[in-house]
Amino acid sequence: MIVVTAAGGRTGAAVVRALWSRGERVRAVVGSGRPRPELTALGADVVPADLTDVAAVESLLAGADALYLIWPNFDPGEATGAGALLAAAGRAGVGRVVYHSVLRPQARAMPHHAAKDRVEEVLDGSGLRWRVLQPCAYADNFDGQLTEVAATGLLRSPWGLERAQSLVDLRDVADAAAVLLTDEGLDGGTFEAAGPQPLTAPQIAEHLGARLGREVRAVDAVPDGPVPPPEDYAGRCRRLMFDHYRAHGFIGSPRVLEALLGRPARTFADHLDALELPSGARELR
Repeated sequence: MIVVTAAGGRTGAAVVRALWSRGERVRAVVGSGRPRPELTALGADVVPADLTDVAAVESLLAGADALYLIWPNFDPGEATGAGALLAAAGRAGVGRVVYHSVLRPQARAMPHHAAKDRVEEVLDGSGLRWRVLQPCAYADNFDGQLTEVAATGLLRSPWGLERAQSLVDLRDVADAAAVLLTDEGLDGGTFEAAGPQPLTAPQIAEHLGARLGREVRAVDAVPDGPVPPPEDYAGRCRRLMFDHYRAHGFIGSPRVLEALLGRPARTFADHLDALELPSGARELR
């Protein structure tokens, strides 16, 4: 049995789906007791638990073959909370832990990256059998903008127009996670998951235009005002992240991901081809 935390989020749900496709039995730990039909349809044992309640989570880990540890995004308690769950995993006798980190966790200009770097350090000294997955920004991050982009022909880019991102399809991230959770010979490894094309906002807009059947132009959406204060942790993280992307981009190599998958990584165009078009849009071919 494999435990996946934060399984109610899009990353956790994708990992559950990838494991289901391999015939694995999954316990999906979610943050609330509301129905999760998307997970129960995959045969998952869906259990609500507060990840900061270490005793409750530890009881869910007993006898687990593996744990995929995702901490909710932009949460100021990640370094402490994830560290406590790693200790719980050790006490529960979990066979293997895979931690969902981020590409470039050592980039301490972004607090949520630095938190994951600290968790990786704890993991290294935990005595557990571990692997780490470090995904780049998701191609899926643009899915929610399709309707607006189709209507306006504008793609707003808070990271500017010049720097690129190596967008990775979440399905590839989930498939890589499934490999790390189930395959032998990978313990102690840190694995980057970056897409195959470094794309600037104008290049992303071009792909969106081809998919939507209209011209799309990228516009520089420069953030307003100062960086939010530390007490607004999520807002501060988002702003510093986009400021970092504006200055440096966020790119990586797909070679490690493709080695894990045993196939080419999906391109951004591949990702868009799988999406349902907004009403009124037409695909150019």
